[in-house]
Amino acid sequence: MKKTFTFLLIVLLLLPAVIFAQGGKDKKEDGIITINYWTHEDPARTQLETELIAQFEADNPNIKVVRSTQAAVKQIELVQTAFAANQGPDMFNLPIENQFAYITNGRVAPVDAQAAGYADISEVYAKYAPHVLDAVTVNGKLYGLPLELTNWAIYLNKKVFQSVGLDPEKDYPKTWEDMMEISEKIVIRDGDIIVRRGFDFRYPYYLTEMVPMVEQLGGQLISDDGKTAIVGDEAWLKVLSFMKEWGPSGRNLGSPTYKAARNLFNMDNNDIAMANTGLYQQGRIESDNPEFFKSGDWMVVPFPVFKDAVRDVASCYYGHYFMVNVDSSPAVQKAAWKLAGFLLSHGEDYLTRGGNLIQPTKALLESDTLRNMPYSDVFINDMARAHMVYFEENSAEIQTLIRNAVESVMLSGVSPEKALATLKASVQEVIDEQR
Repeated sequence: MKKTFTFLLIVLLLLPAVIFAQGGKDKKEDGIITINYWTHEDPARTQLETELIAQFEADNPNIKVVRSTQAAVKQIELVQTAFAANQGPDMFNLPIENQFAYITNGRVAPVDAQAAGYADISEVYAKYAPHVLDAVTVNGKLYGLPLELTNWAIYLNKKVFQSVGLDPEKDYPKTWEDMMEISEKIVIRDGDIIVRRGFDFRYPYYLTEMVPMVEQLGGQLISDDGKTAIVGDEAWLKVLSFMKEWGPSGRNLGSPTYKAARNLFNMDNNDIAMANTGLYQQGRIESDNPEFFKSGDWMVVPFPVFKDAVRDVASCYYGHYFMVNVDSSPAVQKAAWKLAGFLLSHGEDYLTRGGNLIQPTKALLESDTLRNMPYSDVFINDMARAHMVYFEENSAEIQTLIRNAVESVMLSGVSPEKALATLKASVQEVIDEQR
């Protein structure tokens, strides 16, 4: 990770300074404390947070909040680059596998419980579901508060299924082998170009989606003792072979080169039948295509397993956590934790109006509001057979190495055996360096 930060600092020197126009520290104008808050794009959440921030500023006239958004993948890159230049935002959130390194590298401040509205840290832990805060607890200190806890299941367009004679209620894919065969029935190509896919993967997010596929077959990313990388060659080879067959040099059912399936699903344009995404997608469908949302023409089904699976493992869940820059002034840090606590006191609003985000408090997870949402039972049940995504200082680097392996077999004609050997050696080197 230190090498990554060094590289990004070099890249930074070539970037326009305007990128960091809103990233400076200790901004005070006429006694006003300014919080620069960076987060990923989500139209529904933007509307809600705009209202909540306006209320927060009215209640705290000495605090100004500058909220900036980017697309999710771009946000990860921008935050890294900004911190490399010591120009990171005052408050931000990322997926934990991309955010954990900011804790281990000393770039974020411990939670100020009283500023966030709690009597003490023990009251914070008592509010949340068990183990939710484990990912942001290091050496006995808490470094983040969860904006959302997310897992994925399979969204399915019933009309596309019916167009090829499939009954979506009965014929939805229970196994990855089913997924391959069903996608073969649904796919439409113009020459080698796919114009309708049955399903496609969330390609940037290999730790969340593909590591569980390996685990279904008995493999592991890292051994239980933390010493060995890429455990279970047979499991990894099967998944890499599956991806090779899925891609352009195999059955040509999908590819990282196509637009993300979840970004197409909402529009109901007969170009995608299934997409792997979270409960939040429902709010986006309703916003993008209200007619489709109300039509009853979509459903959600569980994450598949391989036919010969030895473990029933669903897609990993992950958290986005509010964190605060340790280099911000004490006054800005306190104001940022106050803002975080205020936003997180509106959990039901985030669930119903803010993009269907689940803030994993005990109260919300047990609420009728969550249980009465469409297909929430699918997500709740899948979460029970899942685990938190791999997060360590090196998680972003390891995800890139898995990406290289998967995409080399799909797009570059590399054999699964060779890709596995390269992946195994590379990830082993990474975890040896960390130890």
